[in-house]
Amino acid sequence: MFDLGRSFLASVERSPNETAIVDGPVRLSYAAWFERIRSVAGAMYAAGLRRGDHVVTVLQNRWEMATLHWACQFLGVIVTPLNWRAKPDEIDYCLQDCGAKLLIFQNVSSDAVAGSELAARVNRLSVGEIAPGVANFEEWLVAAPAPSLLNADANDWSLMLYTSGTTGKPKGVPRRHRHERAAALAHVAQNLYARNERTLGIMPLYHTMGVRSLLAMALIDGCFVCVPKFDPAVVLAAIEAERISNLYLVPTLYHDMLAHPDCVHTDLSSVRKLGFAGAPMNEGLVQKLVATFLPELFVNHYGSSEVYTFTIDQNAARKPGSAGKAGINQRVRVVRLNSKDPSAVAKPHEEGEIIVDLAGDESFEGYWNRPDADAKALIDGWYFSGDTGYIDGEGDLFVTGRTDDMIISGGENISPVEIESLLSLHPAVDEVAVVGLPDPRWGQQVTAFIKRVSPVTEEALDAHCRASGLANFKRPRTYIFVKEVPRSPVGKLLRRKLVASEYELE
Repeated sequence: MFDLGRSFLASVERSPNETAIVDGPVRLSYAAWFERIRSVAGAMYAAGLRRGDHVVTVLQNRWEMATLHWACQFLGVIVTPLNWRAKPDEIDYCLQDCGAKLLIFQNVSSDAVAGSELAARVNRLSVGEIAPGVANFEEWLVAAPAPSLLNADANDWSLMLYTSGTTGKPKGVPRRHRHERAAALAHVAQNLYARNERTLGIMPLYHTMGVRSLLAMALIDGCFVCVPKFDPAVVLAAIEAERISNLYLVPTLYHDMLAHPDCVHTDLSSVRKLGFAGAPMNEGLVQKLVATFLPELFVNHYGSSEVYTFTIDQNAARKPGSAGKAGINQRVRVVRLNSKDPSAVAKPHEEGEIIVDLAGDESFEGYWNRPDADAKALIDGWYFSGDTGYIDGEGDLFVTGRTDDMIISGGENISPVEIESLLSLHPAVDEVAVVGLPDPRWGQQVTAFIKRVSPVTEEALDAHCRASGLANFKRPRTYIFVKEVPRSPVGKLLRRKLVASEYELE
């Protein structure tokens, strides 16, 4: 199998004059971008970086970040991207955990880097505004190429992402070139991408979705249009100006884009393929996207940093809530809750834990320096995801939440996702999150947090649930109207904040 450096070089040789990357005024062809990538790889080599070393980045989605990613692939260095909003202690932890040889940052992350104790002990590079006493990326663009252009093979480490760390410290997820290339090829195939597609680089390059978009476009001689920070108006303008052909976003970003007043005036006709991942999409948003874009293809992709693809559904509107069937590189099962036996397969429609086969081409091999996490998640050749779901009579997977999100009320297991999808269909509901709050009688009480777009009462929402046929024990007993539903930077619903009363009432 090709390593990723060879993969990029193949696109340079096929399509040297095609536009490869756009970032504001920066527009580079494959040939021009390759020359800059070669220079950056040469500068890394001159700085002492060698095959297998870690480079930590704390950058937004900008052309320099994409350039660094590819330079690492050529040099055989492991790119280790962190959230550009990372705090000093998070930077300290990750620098120590991976033994980084270089830290690269920009103005938005400079204060956190300055507050990091370990940052001062490693080589640093600034991107954009010049930081006093720190080398600048501009200097690297004129460096001589590395002595050897192709320094990695398919079995070398390519990338290490850190999980979000909602409980405890984040876990490093190392992935080899062959893992990354297989995932990118599957992404191209399952999204039916054609040569010269154009996508928006909105999903951050510290997130598996952002990395997949970057790699997939390079494999098909496509164009990656950088969006450093999500802003609905900027995104809508970029779609029209750059004639974007496909989008791959989390549901929250789609929601915010459709809700922006510019949406109705924007020419979205170039977008023919939609994809989403990262969280389930409620039925209300599915319907709005279909009506707005009239997509030729609407893909629900379900996976993780550890194993890129679990399942895929190429017609997300066909059966809202369905994550489809196993991807082309994967096998998927649902096993009984609290069972750690891969053979304890749940019955159709029985809710359990979702597990995937670690022999798949896209699967990682274990966490970085975390045998405790390996022991919990990697069992008899299967990855126990911690997600809950069930498989229906047609063999389609439905993801219902996390094992930790399950509401147990009066001895009944209740999944919040089903209730959220139902409530999202009410015209007055903008966003909804359902959690279980402590209750002295029931153990947990089903509680719905609602962000409204128009006035609505608890009684009206309860009537909506009754009319839908929702089982009585699943109906929310309390409705709380909030200004915002808390989410992570990549759109994941943060139910724990609602449980901890970290919200603002409307």
